[in-house]
Amino acid sequence: MTATAPTAPASPVTEDPPEPARAGRAARAAGAAGARSRRLSLGVIATGMLMIILDGSIVTVAMPAMQRDLDFTPAGLSWVVNAYLIAFGSLLLLAGRLGDLVGRKRMFLAGIGVFTLASVLAGAATGPATLIAARFLQGVGGAMSSAVSLGILVTLFTEPRERARAIAVFSFTGAAGASLGQVLGGVLTDALNWHWIFFINLPIGLAVLLLALPALPADRGLGLRAGADVAGAVLVTAGLMTGIYSVVKVERYGWTSGHTLGFGALAVALLGAFAARQATARTPLLPLRMFRSRAVTGANVVQLLMVAALFSFQVLVALYLQNVLGYGAAATGLAMVPAAAVIGAVSLGVSARLNARFGERAVLLAGLVLLLGVLGLLTRVPVRANYWVDLLPVMLLAAGFGLALPALTSLAMSGAREDDAGLASGLFNTTQQIGMALGVAVLSTLAASRTESLTATGTPRAEALTSGYHLAFAVGTGLLAAALVVAATVLRRPTAAR
Repeated sequence: MTATAPTAPASPVTEDPPEPARAGRAARAAGAAGARSRRLSLGVIATGMLMIILDGSIVTVAMPAMQRDLDFTPAGLSWVVNAYLIAFGSLLLLAGRLGDLVGRKRMFLAGIGVFTLASVLAGAATGPATLIAARFLQGVGGAMSSAVSLGILVTLFTEPRERARAIAVFSFTGAAGASLGQVLGGVLTDALNWHWIFFINLPIGLAVLLLALPALPADRGLGLRAGADVAGAVLVTAGLMTGIYSVVKVERYGWTSGHTLGFGALAVALLGAFAARQATARTPLLPLRMFRSRAVTGANVVQLLMVAALFSFQVLVALYLQNVLGYGAAATGLAMVPAAAVIGAVSLGVSARLNARFGERAVLLAGLVLLLGVLGLLTRVPVRANYWVDLLPVMLLAAGFGLALPALTSLAMSGAREDDAGLASGLFNTTQQIGMALGVAVLSTLAASRTESLTATGTPRAEALTSGYHLAFAVGTGLLAAALVVAATVLRRPTAAR
């Protein structure tokens, strides 16, 4: 017999684990690190957007103090808001495309930097001209960073459930910033002075910049030669700027004035020339192929109608609370906190799961139905309203916005290619700003006209104001009904449940 060498016993302690096990642990560790990095990026983007959106509403309650300190004329004071709105709304589309070309991270960082610097200039302003110029620069910086934010998110979060949760957080940021701005603006103005509503952006902006540098993924962009349509950029920026200017001045000049009709016609001509340019340009700023997607086109139309109706909720309800019920600035903001709370609870807590279970279209339709209840109830709000009985149910139904906006955002971004993500983000934000401008101009003008006509006949002021708000809310209800019809028809193919 041939002897065989003894075999050493196996040692589980010293033996290396199998190669597949090590690879699996490495993959899980890399996945966990990637998830943490994406969450940090989401936090950075959401914080930057919160600062910008908050700034849009924080100014409104501090405007009387600005007027007293800086000797603004009534007409000049409106430019504290208008300068920001015109710059922000008109540059979103251009900024979104430039983000695709030069890199979305670069555009986001540059925008936050411009916005933060402009905030310091606004806080230090000692005269109307300086403050208005600083507000315009804030609008430029806000457009640069806002235009690419959604584009960064959809390229970071590619898994459907993760993307839905990220968009829900982003959507909540908008609602929270708008509501928090009114409360914070009143508190800061009363406790310190109006300068601090701008200075507060300095530490926030610096923190966002410091965290964004390592957190956001670097992207080279397509390069300016891939789509530097200079003529198209000039036409669309000039057209949007002219159009928004004509709309925000409607309350002063009226819809049928030469001022409104003249600037409106110029805006239509410029945007028409832009559309013609996009059909023939070799590298168009806004490729018309984007509108072949029913999701992109339908979602932007629905948003235009929805935002036009619902921005009146924020503005006109605040006016009703102050002018009719006699609330102060801080009390008005606190009265609207329940709306922000339920929007946040729904958008952060359940919207992503509902979108995954039922599809974005079904969730959007449900949200629009709830929002119809919001404005429908407001058409009947009495002159001597009880907050708990007449207004709190309205605030709670605002949860529909927490359903509708994340679903709408997902639909608007779903039809865009990866290299068009910044442009699709800019387009979606542009539609939002145009809807806000049109909604405020149309509904505020209708409310003011009804109030003036009733006051002239001897109707008590509180009743005349309430009747004017009723008319505005009724028209807003009609806009929401139109949005529901578009969502049900144009977006007739629901997203498959995941």
